[in-house]
Amino acid sequence: MTRNVLAAASPELRAAYDAVDWAATHLGPMKSWSQALLDVVDLMMHSQFPMTVFWGPEFVLVYNDAYVELIGDKHPSALGGRVEDVFDEAWTQIGPIMRDVRRTGRADLIGDALVPLERRGFLEDCYFTFSYSAVRDAAGQIEGVLDVSTETTRAVLGRRRLEVLARLAESLAGASSLDEVKRRALRVFRGYDADAIDVELQLADTSTEDWSAEPHWEPPRPIYAGEVVSGSSADGRDVVWVALEADREDRAVSTLVMELNPRILLDDDLTDFVRLAGSVVGRALGRARAEAIQREHVDQERRLSETLQRSLLSNPAQVQGLPVAVRYVPAAEEAQIGGDWYDAFRLPGDGLSLVIGDVTGHDRDAAASMAQMRNLLRGVAMTLTSPGEVLGAVERAVQQLEFDVLATAIVAHVEPSPESPGVRLRWSNAGHLPPVVIEPDGSTRVLAERPDPLLGVGHRGRRDHADTLAPGSLVVLYTDGLIERRGSSLDEGLAWLTAALTGQQHGDPDAVCDLLIGHMPADIDDDVALLVLKIEGDALV
Repeated sequence: MTRNVLAAASPELRAAYDAVDWAATHLGPMKSWSQALLDVVDLMMHSQFPMTVFWGPEFVLVYNDAYVELIGDKHPSALGGRVEDVFDEAWTQIGPIMRDVRRTGRADLIGDALVPLERRGFLEDCYFTFSYSAVRDAAGQIEGVLDVSTETTRAVLGRRRLEVLARLAESLAGASSLDEVKRRALRVFRGYDADAIDVELQLADTSTEDWSAEPHWEPPRPIYAGEVVSGSSADGRDVVWVALEADREDRAVSTLVMELNPRILLDDDLTDFVRLAGSVVGRALGRARAEAIQREHVDQERRLSETLQRSLLSNPAQVQGLPVAVRYVPAAEEAQIGGDWYDAFRLPGDGLSLVIGDVTGHDRDAAASMAQMRNLLRGVAMTLTSPGEVLGAVERAVQQLEFDVLATAIVAHVEPSPESPGVRLRWSNAGHLPPVVIEPDGSTRVLAERPDPLLGVGHRGRRDHADTLAPGSLVVLYTDGLIERRGSSLDEGLAWLTAALTGQQHGDPDAVCDLLIGHMPADIDDDVALLVLKIEGDALV
């Protein structure tokens, strides 16, 4: 009859049963086993599910073939042994549950429980879903506890690893520098210690950060793209390396290194996780390097453009009693040179000419047109006496020379005033924003006479306007980038400008320029050209 209950077992398991000296166990010889025990053994042998029964008050182990794989190298010595001896590393966890089931008869189901087992020569973090239920004899007395188990270690670790990969990808999505990639990646890895107790990113770039100091581990051999190499740390723990970036020969120049948790098995699943994690980090590093190259390219282009732009703008002429300061600020979002310009040059005889202008466009064509307009206007101004005549002559030249250009501009002449003290300001406006005057008492006013059309539209009848400026006054000429703001009108921008200039009558032109530039937002949408003139007491005397 005993042979019959083992008939469904594998030959290897039957041999293991035969090798046990059952008489020396708490169960006694197999021929003396109770019918309840024989029935449950027969049930287990016909099941493909891992099953064991813990029999008697000593909880002696009897199990089926599927359970052998679950307990690893504890078999075959576990057969006929006491649970407390066989699973001494887990006894404090599972023992109370067994005793409670044997005492009360109530079944217990536990899901994805961490039950550390020593079954492969080391203490391993294992996860199981298992059910303990009472086995009764014909009289209803509890003789043992039936354990139906399934190992969920792979599923539990798989879910956790997928969560880490998702967090890693999410965290690195916005990383725009190598340092940021390193910081974010290590923050994710070091918040998850189920697989690794320490992590390093050994990058081709050096850093003074602690986590990028000299590596703790050197790989046992060169690492190539796509492979995971394992080795050992000084204390004998498993260490794995995976290439993050490789050279032209596919040899790793940057690596992700993990010193593994000694209670985790280095298997194909863990190897795949390390490889995928390295791929996520490697792609982030690639993006960061590409963005760094792009930023450097943009910065170089911007520096070149700004240098070229400034080379097209000469230093303003300085006349006794009429100090002038200028500024040029390129747009934050543009790497190209543009068409904004300023100019200040002496007029024949007494006087100073001021110019502010803006050729439409933000490219080299706009800069070339700006340079042509600037030089053309300078030449014309040497032969004509009024700002309106200068702009009219420039308009005719644009039409005759077939310049494909549109531009706004103000030409202003600062001349001796027939009503001393002070100076006379004569100007003509071709579609440009109006000048702002700071009065000696600190108040501001806008020279808001209606402007004429832009240069380049064929309009030739340009008008002059005139005003007298008292000593201590300042005149501010500017391009639209100074006051244009997203979501705001030009009137609102002009109101901001007059408010910022109010009370600045004691500042010199450089201080006023710095004040305005300092109050601009960092992300201006357009270039800014700025010119500030101050009328001192000895101007044109």
